[in-house]
Amino acid sequence: MKILFISLGCDKNLVDTEVMLGLLASRGYEMTDDETEADIIVINTCCFIHDAKEESIQNILEMAEYKKEGRVQALIVTGCLAQRYRQEILDEIPEVDEVLGTTAYDRILDAVDAALAGTHSVMLSDLEALPLPDTKRLVTTGGHFAYLKIAEGCDKHCTYCIIPKIRGNFRSVPMERLLREARELAEQGVKELILVAQETTLYGKDLYGEKSLHKLIRELCRISGLRWIRILYCYPEEITDDLIQVMKEEPKVCHYLDLPIQHASDAVLRRMGRRTSKQELQDIIGKLRREIPDICLRTTLITGFPGETQEQHEELMEFVDEMEFDRLGVFTYSPEEGTPAAEMEGQISEEVKEERQGELMELQQEIAFDNAERMIGQEVLVMIEGKVADENAYVGRTYRDAPNVDGLIFINTDEELLSGDFARVKVTGAVDYDLIGELL
Repeated sequence: MKILFISLGCDKNLVDTEVMLGLLASRGYEMTDDETEADIIVINTCCFIHDAKEESIQNILEMAEYKKEGRVQALIVTGCLAQRYRQEILDEIPEVDEVLGTTAYDRILDAVDAALAGTHSVMLSDLEALPLPDTKRLVTTGGHFAYLKIAEGCDKHCTYCIIPKIRGNFRSVPMERLLREARELAEQGVKELILVAQETTLYGKDLYGEKSLHKLIRELCRISGLRWIRILYCYPEEITDDLIQVMKEEPKVCHYLDLPIQHASDAVLRRMGRRTSKQELQDIIGKLRREIPDICLRTTLITGFPGETQEQHEELMEFVDEMEFDRLGVFTYSPEEGTPAAEMEGQISEEVKEERQGELMELQQEIAFDNAERMIGQEVLVMIEGKVADENAYVGRTYRDAPNVDGLIFINTDEELLSGDFARVKVTGAVDYDLIGELL
């Protein structure tokens, strides 16, 4: 039987998808990316913000049509939307056979069996559990890079965020388990390992009594075959001297950090339930740049948070202008039911949110384009992602570029390169967020 898998949302969700694919492949199911061929459809959903929720619902409704027409035997919904609205999904969309919560993905085989048997049920999640099935993941990222989810859940309880309610409190994956998984990925040809969690910087605190991300990274660096190790989702206040030191000392660790700060006004940060002040953010960023001069810093911001004044927005603009982040994304505030922020006074209109988002992105665009221009003339190591169709050119990424969120570099050459190859490249030009280079 053929299974179509639709994975929505973040890279943590993608890891859960790959685990489910591995379990299904071990049973002999065949995968397809064509819904007209599928006997079974599984949708791994997201509901972090309104747009993600809408995308998940739209995908479920579209796939439900295939079930209604009798072309699909089973329709299964998993992930965050399934966890949050499990009964509503079954009640409102009768074509859905099974609903799996966020920590029930290891029961995907049971769900498929039950769906094919004609039952309709919810497989509830234990939000204190940490599923660790032994089956190898089926990597879907092309084989040369992969995500390693090092923890589940979050303890921060920011006032705008629903994640702790749908994924539970922070639970670290045991280090020996992660090292085994990383070795397996390296044996399959993975050369770049990207560490992800709701918050990577707290790794190990619950298991080992202290933050142990730096220890995990040192062990990962010893794995043969891995060339790059990249760290995402680092809360600024949890970045330790030990982490900075391991980034400086271990050549495999990319000088790249993703640290979501969300805002720079102390008043807004307090309302958000964040644990840093503007001054502390300046201190952390300054320290990172002093200790690792070539570090690439990515961040994300929320604009239009309840009560955000024009003056606080301008303060954030000034902060972005001063800090000159290498990479930056801006989300408009999305009120999520069940969160304290959704009940706050001073909700801001969508028009104002989008206007402020546009101003921030316009400012960041100038910074990013200037940064790209400054790269011209430099020699960089590039991971090849693939060939440009019908041209003697390839596309790749530098250490400054995480997949799917950052820029690319285009390399003109007659030589034959393969995805996952590393090449020395001289940067010869810049177009918007992307670079152009020639092979050395």
